[in-house]
Amino acid sequence: MGEEKGYSTDKEQETAVLVAVTTQKQNAQQTAEYLAELAFLASTSGVLTLQSFTQKLAKPDNRTYVGKGKLDDVIRYVIDKDVDMIIFDDDLSPSQVRNIEYEISLCGKEMKVLDRSLLILNIFAQRAKTVQAKTQVELAQYQYMLPRLTRMWSHLSKQRGGVGMRGPGEKELETDRRIANDRITFLKEKLEAIDRQTFTQRKNRDRMVRVSLVGYTNVGKSTLMQKLAKADVFAENKLFATVDSTVRKVSWEGIPFLLTDTVGFIRKLPTLLIESFKSTLDEVREADILLHVVDISHPNFEEQIEIVQGILNEMGAGDKPTILVFNKIDLFPVEDVFFEGAALNEDGEPELSKMDRVTQFLKQTHWQTNQPKTVFISAEQKSNLNELRETVMNLIKDKHYQIFPNWLSGNHLMGHSDEYVPE
Repeated sequence: MGEEKGYSTDKEQETAVLVAVTTQKQNAQQTAEYLAELAFLASTSGVLTLQSFTQKLAKPDNRTYVGKGKLDDVIRYVIDKDVDMIIFDDDLSPSQVRNIEYEISLCGKEMKVLDRSLLILNIFAQRAKTVQAKTQVELAQYQYMLPRLTRMWSHLSKQRGGVGMRGPGEKELETDRRIANDRITFLKEKLEAIDRQTFTQRKNRDRMVRVSLVGYTNVGKSTLMQKLAKADVFAENKLFATVDSTVRKVSWEGIPFLLTDTVGFIRKLPTLLIESFKSTLDEVREADILLHVVDISHPNFEEQIEIVQGILNEMGAGDKPTILVFNKIDLFPVEDVFFEGAALNEDGEPELSKMDRVTQFLKQTHWQTNQPKTVFISAEQKSNLNELRETVMNLIKDKHYQIFPNWLSGNHLMGHSDEYVPE
């Protein structure tokens, strides 16, 4: 009825098994991809995935997400392997969590039961650096935990801590509810005060063109930010490497503008996080130009584009001037057979480098429309960044001259900014 997939068994870190359901709305291929992403999320949070379990159902079971037989299989495995937690790929209702934990307790075992939202919240908590981001994450955590206080507080003191257990502590349930509600009210007021301050800061920047990098998580936005603005931006191969927005003032051809790196989007992004990060996402809403960065080496990059575009539409930012930036062309899985007709030099070698041939192939076969504009680059290899810069600069100039119609065209003759490193 379902499939299991094995992973490494290193016990030096917390371990987990993953559980997902294939439904009428989510086929087996999508389930496999979502589980791979869930394993990446777990790894980002410092958790090692040992096994994944799937079951085909018309819809997730209202009581225990998967059927009783499949849940028994999962419980037997986690007890046998002494696994620390079970992570479900979809959000669980409070009653589902209670029922799952009850079934586990019948075997004399206590274990963390997490869903995708709680795992993502944990990653945000690990990544948040600024007061604003920490406040936003804490608010989302309290809002997530409030309806789940009954089960979370019943045995919290017996837990070993770690992923999924970041909470305010163990108290009597009614007292906890009051404290949690009071804390939520306080955090909302604190965020409103921070929002007013950041709104004032953004208002003071209104006379400058604003460009925001958006896209799915882990597509290379922070790396591109480093290359375009020489900004010391944190970037690594993990999901949600960036939680805080990073804004840098850049000047090209004598025209200053603001370049912003924003938090990456992801499928099934918790609504609580979107609400809590409203002020951070305002950087996107108030941007003049969006650079929608896409990892073209990802096998399902087209679906990621749709997910990001859907979130942008929900935010009211879907109709902004946008450049579709296809990144990581150096990793694009294309074989030389596509270039059998390429021109050869005197030595019988292709005249174009492999990177240029890949770019040529992609331009001929993908996304060649005027809306949005498309550019193919490798931020890591600094490939085609000049083409991207020229495309971005054309939009910046149009907007800049709308703001400053009397801007002296001779300003750019003062020299180019050293903030951009060409190829």
